[in-house]
Amino acid sequence: MKYIFWDFNGTVLDDAYLCFEILNEMLIEEEMPTVTYEEYLMIFDFPVEAYYAKVYDLEKTSFKVLAHRFINRYQPRSLELKLHEGIVEAIKHYENKGLINVMFSASEINNLHNQLKHFQIEHLFKHILGTSDVYAKSKVEVARRFIDEQHINPSDVLMIGDTLHDAEVAKELGFEIILFTQGHQHPKRLEAYQTIDKISELYQII
Repeated sequence: MKYIFWDFNGTVLDDAYLCFEILNEMLIEEEMPTVTYEEYLMIFDFPVEAYYAKVYDLEKTSFKVLAHRFINRYQPRSLELKLHEGIVEAIKHYENKGLINVMFSASEINNLHNQLKHFQIEHLFKHILGTSDVYAKSKVEVARRFIDEQHINPSDVLMIGDTLHDAEVAKELGFEIILFTQGHQHPKRLEAYQTIDKISELYQII
């Protein structure tokens, strides 16, 4: 193992409850039924448009409009959050062991950089991978271009995420995957994969 690809939302940043709160705010504005936090964890998915289709009437309000409405609320409020306990120590630990830490997010790249700078962790990642827009589509092509450019053997990569999409991305790219159960999806949905409930549990695995 030479590289660790870290997901950001839900894995590094503890932001699932904020996303749940904003979802309900927007559902109320759209005169749609709200959801409980447990329901949110059961319905959240990628691509985000498919998840939105579960709770919004996309014929009434388009996904693009909703996505921009969400990010305008999310981005400033995300800076008030905390990172998951032990995440900074883990990133530093693996750097000290000689592994290369890569930030790998579906977030728009400029928003991602702003968050990483705010939390003073940008310098912990040798590479930072994000997307070109706010629509949170698949991360596969972003990573594929990167590993081709860097001549990385996929079998040298461990990916750490919090969703089934992260697992699907890892499988498609040939990465190993560990899923963190304190993110955006209910632990029951992740049972087919190796999981951790605390970041510190990583030390027992790698």
